Amino acid sequence: MDAVDLVITNVRLAHPDSACANHLWRIQCSGPRVTSARRLTSEDSPVHIDQPGTIDAKGSLMLPSLCHSHIHLDKCFILDRCELITGDFAEALKVTNQAKASFEPDDLYNRGYKLIRDSLECGVTSMRAHVEIDTTVEFSCLQVGLKLSNVFSKVCDIQVAAFAQEPLFDTPENSAPGRNYSLLVQAVETLGIKVVGSAPYVEPTTAQAKANIALVLKLAQKHDCHVDFHLDYNLDPESEPLIYEVISEAKKLSWSREMRITIGHATRMQLFTPSQWADLASAIGELPIIFVGLPQSDMYMLGRNESDTSLGPPRSTLRIPYIANKYGFEMAMSVNNAQNAFTPQGSVDPLSLCTLGVALFQSATTNDIRTLVKSVTLTSKRAIGQSSISTDLYVSPNDPADFVILHGTPNLQSAALNPSYDRTTIYRGVIVARRHTSKWFADSEG
Repeated sequence: MDAVDLVITNVRLAHPDSACANHLWRIQCSGPRVTSARRLTSEDSPVHIDQPGTIDAKGSLMLPSLCHSHIHLDKCFILDRCELITGDFAEALKVTNQAKASFEPDDLYNRGYKLIRDSLECGVTSMRAHVEIDTTVEFSCLQVGLKLSNVFSKVCDIQVAAFAQEPLFDTPENSAPGRNYSLLVQAVETLGIKVVGSAPYVEPTTAQAKANIALVLKLAQKHDCHVDFHLDYNLDPESEPLIYEVISEAKKLSWSREMRITIGHATRMQLFTPSQWADLASAIGELPIIFVGLPQSDMYMLGRNESDTSLGPPRSTLRIPYIANKYGFEMAMSVNNAQNAFTPQGSVDPLSLCTLGVALFQSATTNDIRTLVKSVTLTSKRAIGQSSISTDLYVSPNDPADFVILHGTPNLQSAALNPSYDRTTIYRGVIVARRHTSKWFADSEG
């Protein structure tokens, strides 16, 4: 029998069978894998909490670790450098570009370090971290991102994505891509990047947006990279949904199922009719396309047209549980930005998106809550191309030993509705972070 390196006892699991969910379990891990998961009985000996290599969860819930399937590492925590007057997307691009011009390596490193550290404390053990490449910052953000990925490699899987936020074409008249594209190619060819992405909607014309998609897909295929598009970020019924251009180009390239195509935002799809959703599912077929909803950014940024109606202008983000359960799409959910002009509000905690989603999507049923929690754990891991993940929210032998224990949270419903602050993060069978509150209150009778 394999040696046991870590034991987690008196823990609750998010099992769909209520009889299993209501029992306490003992989980044994050897190295990066679970070796056994056993329900405790009255005959089990009590566990001493100071026993080496043992965690007494005291009836708390344990989930697969959390994942940032879409987060920006280089432009986090810069809100204090961005004066917001209109708050719209054009202004966000402008003030962020102004801030980027003054980015220095130490500044990038310290902000990125804080983002990763805070995320670890929440229970995140994997992330796709977008870093921008353009004529303003060139490779400075990418180099710091790769450095941070190496620094945290023993406690978190950080997948650095080379991301073109700026247009690949300089002017509407250009038929050939400009220097931003050359820099993107150079990064992929020389720095060992395994994820490449862009934001086609920033291009001067729709034709150039389509060319952007083709260029990025061909570059990714040539170098065996995953692809991550920020796509269809609007609520304009007159705009052409460019998701179909992604599908068409991927099919032309006979796209491999091993390399994920991840689509972030995709708010334009919220205008689809049921028949259009069905047509989209049919068009995607076997292509490895996963969608990532970014509700904190989408709800803040979109729907800014003037409106005198009592409900105000329309706002929307991908309806994660509804679309996943009705149409069978794989739907992840992620934080996107932390305290910048695109998303000034919110936490880096992926579980906070589930709490937001319960109200936003009116989703508090048992099935919807499972879908929401999966969207920030297992589905998010699939969205970034991870192959070694658990099959469900509960633990089984041979699963990866990547977990978050939510101390004081007794069940999955509470994890989505009101997750605890106190947490223990486990990566590859090793405790890598703990977050614990120190409590004090005054005695009102004293």
